[in-house]
Amino acid sequence: MTILKMYAPFFDLNNWAHVLTSGKDWMIILTLILMECLLSVDNAVVLAAQTQVLPNKSEREKSLLYGLWGAYLFRFIVIGIGTYLIHFWEIKLAGSIYLFYLSFKFFYDQRHPKQAAEKAKEKEQREAAHHKGKKKKHVLSLFWRTVISIESMDIVFSIDSVLAALAVSSNPVVVLIGGMIGILCMRGVAEIIIKLMDIIPELQPMAYVLIGIIALKLLLALPPLKWEMPNTAFAIIVFSILILTILFHFWRVKKHGHKHL
Repeated sequence: MTILKMYAPFFDLNNWAHVLTSGKDWMIILTLILMECLLSVDNAVVLAAQTQVLPNKSEREKSLLYGLWGAYLFRFIVIGIGTYLIHFWEIKLAGSIYLFYLSFKFFYDQRHPKQAAEKAKEKEQREAAHHKGKKKKHVLSLFWRTVISIESMDIVFSIDSVLAALAVSSNPVVVLIGGMIGILCMRGVAEIIIKLMDIIPELQPMAYVLIGIIALKLLLALPPLKWEMPNTAFAIIVFSILILTILFHFWRVKKHGHKHL
């Protein structure tokens, strides 16, 4: 019965009709798409890099397509579970702490690039040693091993996105539409987003400022405050920060010339 309760909203046609015809819900969906694209662009690069081991373009495209459908399926499963768990204040507290950690870690690494680079290098060396020690005959073909690898990365990447999205909206249909369109946009326009973030480097720290705001939003909803920020207000804050970030970029370029942060 609990499982039916978790996934019932996905099959409620009235819920879908309400979401698809609601201007407020579409504002939140657009917010989720923006966040998905900005926070997941590096993930798209990683997924694309994984396909480079395949011998031809056809197999690379097919592996990403299979990975996309797998990402959709996992997103559906995890949103249903998350919608149920997010009602427990302990889960909200853990989620808030985790999102604060992600935001803090990003800005800490920005202030200490040498330490961040050393940690990344150590991680790469550990992974290389791990794969080297695993050289053996594989049951699955290279293509299917690549698809499984993409699916595994999708699962890891999507947990952050779903947690952040559920902090923005408790309606699983809103989260599902925003996430799925976001995944499609992120996969399809990853190169454009990378170039845009290269032109406006402030977009990346802006995304982690939003993560911090989402963490605060979750925290304020906990006892004893139990203050829920209206979704419309949150969407206005997000797009206001986006506009201010772009204006700040052009002001900085005009005053100091184009320099990366």
